[in-house]
Amino acid sequence: MRSAEKGDFLALDLGGTNFRVLHVRVEEEAQKVLKMDSQICAIPQEMMLGTGEQLFDHIATCLGDFLESHNLKGQTLPLGFTFSFPCEQLEIDKSILIRWTKGFNCSGVEGKDVVQLLKEAIHRRGDYHIGSVAMVNDTVGTMMSCGYKDQSCEIGMIIGTGTNACYMEEIKNVKRIEGEDGRMCINTEWGGFGDDGCLDDILTEFDVEVDKTSINPGVHIFEKMISGMYLGEIVRLVLVKMTKDKLLFKGQISEALGTCGLFETKFISEIEEPDSGLENAKKILTELGLDWSLVDASVVRLVCDTISSRSAYLCAAALATLVNRIRNNRKLGHLKTTVGVDGTVYRKHPTSKLQKAVRLLAPQCDITFLVSEDGSGKGAAMVTAVAQRLKKSCSTMCTKASE
Repeated sequence: MRSAEKGDFLALDLGGTNFRVLHVRVEEEAQKVLKMDSQICAIPQEMMLGTGEQLFDHIATCLGDFLESHNLKGQTLPLGFTFSFPCEQLEIDKSILIRWTKGFNCSGVEGKDVVQLLKEAIHRRGDYHIGSVAMVNDTVGTMMSCGYKDQSCEIGMIIGTGTNACYMEEIKNVKRIEGEDGRMCINTEWGGFGDDGCLDDILTEFDVEVDKTSINPGVHIFEKMISGMYLGEIVRLVLVKMTKDKLLFKGQISEALGTCGLFETKFISEIEEPDSGLENAKKILTELGLDWSLVDASVVRLVCDTISSRSAYLCAAALATLVNRIRNNRKLGHLKTTVGVDGTVYRKHPTSKLQKAVRLLAPQCDITFLVSEDGSGKGAAMVTAVAQRLKKSCSTMCTKASE
């Protein structure tokens, strides 16, 4: 991967309520992937539920504004497109959306090629051009970015608005590919684990309610148990039940506590803070209009810790499954590997529980966790760079063959 990738690239990273545009430079000599400039663009709630054309027009507009403000509009740069939703990837630049997740439900996109939809939106503007496009999932982008720093990285994991992971599988185990040698990156889409009912025995009444009131009930059950889009709502439902049972807040539910979505996931990490957590809890409960006591605030901290810990342990179980599979595939007594990680939940919440649990569940694996910086965006640029090099190499070979 490090041998000959170089040049300037654009990267789009769409995976939640914000998306990022990046200008990335890959330097071959220094073996570095540099983020030259970046910009975060918000996606309004109504656009997440609007038409696909509106969404991609908005992305094209933000990309155009970025190019304009950084004097890049006159250049035609290759683009790495991180699109972090379940897709069937047919080619490097052709990927069909299977279904929306993470609060998105734009019409006219499921079953369509999202790369083509992006190109059409850019064409409608007509004031700038992009080069070749390489489409990657955010887990793959994260693994690629971290793999540039640490070549033992063979798992990419996201724990943010949603959750997912990819890993390197032996080609002989990939049914769609002929051959016995080599390895291939597999996007697990583990957020959909449990959609067949296999997790029903461990779902709580709060998980059931979160799923029922989501815009995509019945799918991505595992994601709804552990990712940032849902953790705050799980805590809110627990607090509402405890208040109804007269265990908290003198049995009085405030309007804010009784409103879906108003207990934000970021409150959990603030309340979990070792030093300032209790004071943060008091402040948040006051903002939610609750008449709290010191005991109430302490119990809320315990609830947040419990929901956060469950998320960490479930994620650890899934990750341990992957590292154990890699070890067993290679018939190794001991595996040393690196996991590239990104996502706000991983960054903002205590990670020691997840790491300890993985090591308990995979004792024959020595696992290093490497947090990615702008990983999926930089990784998308890396994939684009590799695709460019292979394309040029193939073109050169074909030219020589025809001479």
